[in-house]
Amino acid sequence: MKYLGILKPLFNVPHQWIPVRCVQPRYCSKSANTTVSSREKRTTVGKFKNHIFSGPTFQDFIKGLNNNNHNKSFAVDGEHSDKHDYLPEHLDMGNSRKVYFETYGCQMNVNDTEIAWSILQKKGYQRTVYLNEADVVLLVTCSIREKAEQTIWNRLQQLTAMKKKRLKTHTPMKIGILADGGNQASNVLLSLEETYADIMPVHHAPQGYSAFVSIMRGCDNMCSYCIVPFTRGRERSRPVSSILEEVRMLSDQGVKEVTLLGQNVNSYRDTSEQQFCGSDPTRLSRGFKTVYRLKQGGVRFSDLLDQVSRIDPDMRIRFTSPHPKDFPDEVLHLIAERGNICNQIHLPAQSGSSQVLKAMRRGYTREAYLDLVKNIKQIIPGVSLSSDFISGFCGESEDDHQQTLSLIREVGYNVGFLFAYSMRKKTHAFHQLQDDVPAEVKQRRLEECISVFREEAVKVNSGLIGSTQLILVEGESKRSAEDLCGRTDGNMKVIFPKEDVAAQPAESGTAPICAGDYVLVKILSASSQSLKGRALGHSSLRRSVKHRETQFDEFVASDTTMMEAYH
Repeated sequence: MKYLGILKPLFNVPHQWIPVRCVQPRYCSKSANTTVSSREKRTTVGKFKNHIFSGPTFQDFIKGLNNNNHNKSFAVDGEHSDKHDYLPEHLDMGNSRKVYFETYGCQMNVNDTEIAWSILQKKGYQRTVYLNEADVVLLVTCSIREKAEQTIWNRLQQLTAMKKKRLKTHTPMKIGILADGGNQASNVLLSLEETYADIMPVHHAPQGYSAFVSIMRGCDNMCSYCIVPFTRGRERSRPVSSILEEVRMLSDQGVKEVTLLGQNVNSYRDTSEQQFCGSDPTRLSRGFKTVYRLKQGGVRFSDLLDQVSRIDPDMRIRFTSPHPKDFPDEVLHLIAERGNICNQIHLPAQSGSSQVLKAMRRGYTREAYLDLVKNIKQIIPGVSLSSDFISGFCGESEDDHQQTLSLIREVGYNVGFLFAYSMRKKTHAFHQLQDDVPAEVKQRRLEECISVFREEAVKVNSGLIGSTQLILVEGESKRSAEDLCGRTDGNMKVIFPKEDVAAQPAESGTAPICAGDYVLVKILSASSQSLKGRALGHSSLRRSVKHRETQFDEFVASDTTMMEAYH
């Protein structure tokens, strides 16, 4: 399962440095067909890493910013200015050169690609989807996980071989990496201080029905296994006004679903304007704590979510990736009451053992997490839950592992992202803990977690059989051109036959189903990963919302009656 990470600054670096280094490694063989031993491959990859990381340090970048204070966007003290020069002079004109992006990883990387493309497009570059046409190839990645990093090194060797085979009469191909480099600034695009509020990303969503909007960057949680604070920087949030402007633009373009993005998306806190800087502390989920002092003032995530959801009642709103600590009741009640905010919450647990959670510095116990799950299910009836789990973290015992399996069974998720632990440099775990769980034990525990996860997902998804779900259509199924696929409010994939169905109630006859349509689908079967059904007719989110609000009012009324009877 792929899930990735980041970029940094391509602006205001001292002129003796080249911000996006054009990779010209000398270790590749002259023939693309030459066999390279594993030992030779490791050696050349090592040389390449040294070549990449021999550039200027992040301190050199900071020095460059300090010499150009009028171009800063967000300084350490949070001051904001209006003017940004995102490209140095020697890269300022694209001269219609074609750029090809390859993006690896999570949706934040996709969003970073869109920001990078927006900057380059304004400077005369053209984008191509064909690698053989490209004058510039840019790889967007991260090193959040070791496997993602290794994939890039392998891909760079392939591209370098392709570059050498290119005809001499053709414009030379330049290869660049937009990635994290720890404290290095030579090979990265997006900075550790910027929010890029003044850059409107160029969205390239399939069929234009769905889009992603970055609302904040970075993370302050400092979980012991996580490298994000070192690659994405400290938390900083975009101003509310720029987010609302982007969502309105997407609504005008006909986008039907927007996902708000951030490494710790629900800790959003806009303090860009003086009137937002109050003294009230941030409210956390009950029983949760942070490694840092509670922050004060600002427009919170619940405020932003409220304003975003009011822009277009026919647009679904999702958000990812949240931290369990940032789900105070006002956020949960808003999700329950606002019909176009999806009833789906990603709730990364990471482990079911309080001892392991303490070693991870997650800020909660198993009991506090389960209390939060109970609260969520009580406030949002029918909510869909997904989660992340790490198998084989430092010091994890067999009993700890069994507690994780029991947590998965108790909660009942329908989607999961599960990984075996891989230690990353710079993290707290790297400096303070021992990676003492053997690789084969990690793999066995991971497989057991996946097995239990699938068992429980089948049970959860089977509960939807016989129900009618509102589906946002994504397009043809990957497995058959005779079928369509889409997603429920709970983010479950649904497969159903491609056929004309009843049009909107105000219209007569039938109509074909297209990507971006809302249709009602009756669920007929379920597996751990998807649902299957048959489309009944076209619909709209507004109509579905009215039905959902009626159900919610009935639930509240019945719950109140039960409480009165109890007392």
